[in-house]
Amino acid sequence: MEFELQTLKKLRKAVGLTQQQLAKQAEVSQSLIAKIESGNLDPTYSNVQKIASALERLHHHQEQKAKDIMQKKVITIKPKETLHEVIEKMRKHSISQLPVLANTTVVGMISETAILDGILHHKGKIVQDIMEEAPPIIAPETRVSIVSSLLQFSPLVLVAEKGNLKGVITKSDVLSKIKVF
Repeated sequence: MEFELQTLKKLRKAVGLTQQQLAKQAEVSQSLIAKIESGNLDPTYSNVQKIASALERLHHHQEQKAKDIMQKKVITIKPKETLHEVIEKMRKHSISQLPVLANTTVVGMISETAILDGILHHKGKIVQDIMEEAPPIIAPETRVSIVSSLLQFSPLVLVAEKGNLKGVITKSDVLSKIKVF
């Protein structure tokens, strides 16, 4: 998290701290924080680093986790189900991709794009014939910033704990539930 000195007060308030609390976390004086925020002091580089490090720690600590934004109802499909069944399930639940599970193990993913490609290129009539690689699987405590990075490369991310599927996160979930810092 980068910041400019002029935004210190805004950042401090965003993480819900008083000047005294931030000073304690950064191991500097409260008067230093007050003078920086009022623009009456140009602090030393080492003090800026201490404050920046404290804000970074606090920001990561307060950052939402995967468990905070995931959809807990995970709709899945089995490898042997037909494309017709997949399409019906997608329509019924208004979704565009599904994890593919064999028993309780994630073995792939099926998306509208994969279905269209499979139909156009006559790849097969069941899920396992056209499914894509399995999406990333993360822990419930994974930070949303990491989830966002993963979603740049995958249309969804699964959340699991001790091998049990707990939720799913799509780009839409991140956009609708994150708190803007």
